[in-house]
Amino acid sequence: MTTVTDTAMPTSASTTTRPRRTLDWRLRFGALSLIWGFSFLLIKVGTHGYAPFQVTLGRLVFGTAVLAAAMVVKRERLPRGARTWAHLTVAAFLLNALPFSLFAYAELTIPSTLAGICNATSPLWGMALSLIALSEDRPTRVRVAGLGLGFLGVLTVLGAWQGFHGLDARGTAMALLASLSYPIGWIYVRRTLAGTGGSALSMTGAQLFVASLQLAVVTPLFTSVPTHFPLLPLLAIAALGALGTGLALLIQYGLVSEVGPTTAQMVTYFIPVIATGAGVALLGESLTWSTPVGAVIVLAGAALTQARGRS
Repeated sequence: MTTVTDTAMPTSASTTTRPRRTLDWRLRFGALSLIWGFSFLLIKVGTHGYAPFQVTLGRLVFGTAVLAAAMVVKRERLPRGARTWAHLTVAAFLLNALPFSLFAYAELTIPSTLAGICNATSPLWGMALSLIALSEDRPTRVRVAGLGLGFLGVLTVLGAWQGFHGLDARGTAMALLASLSYPIGWIYVRRTLAGTGGSALSMTGAQLFVASLQLAVVTPLFTSVPTHFPLLPLLAIAALGALGTGLALLIQYGLVSEVGPTTAQMVTYFIPVIATGAGVALLGESLTWSTPVGAVIVLAGAALTQARGRS
């Protein structure tokens, strides 16, 4: 659920170092799509037993643990310098603490399928912001066409011609704000942390660690300690953190290193399709004709944008 636009990719420009190839990148791309697609279902299940801030805190703690283990295995060190940690604090808020919490709160009132679809708007926000903040990052006509087609698919899924009838405005706004937070965070990262010299793993691990501290401070202020611990929601939170955050980030920065961010970010367009299928099949959420039709349009936009990446 956290991509070039979501969140939570490596915060260093050192991803240009190509690692030793293991599993084919297409298989890893598919695995990442599945993991992040199911993340919205896991958030929904987690909120059935725990408060949104508790879901986010658990997610960050489990995700940080996975990256910490990877750092130990690879003998990576945390980044140094007060300035770097100050920038990581802002990045952790914009790319992890804020969007993760907003999605958790949004899914109290909206289906997990809708949350996954809102996540797909992140590249559109990013392109609009890049026109303002990144003068050297001008989108081409091909990219505009691909993102525009993907946005049309999202609107089709939402049933825009019906005036979004039946949607919870507050929850939908929170999900869209979460998607907007990702490109804002990445513009900040690009301006402040790119080229700092730290490895992708150490910078990302440090970022999640800081986000965990942020939620550890905020959560007790707005929630009380649970009197009981429902097992299924707890397992969902553990999977959300260990797989949907920790393992997913390891896969993601490997993809960025091997095939580049343009191709890697295409996972964003597959997430709503998988999130919709998971929500309908496992949670019994409603499905209308516009959802599969919109999904096809989204995939067409993804294919058009990915063709640019291959060229």
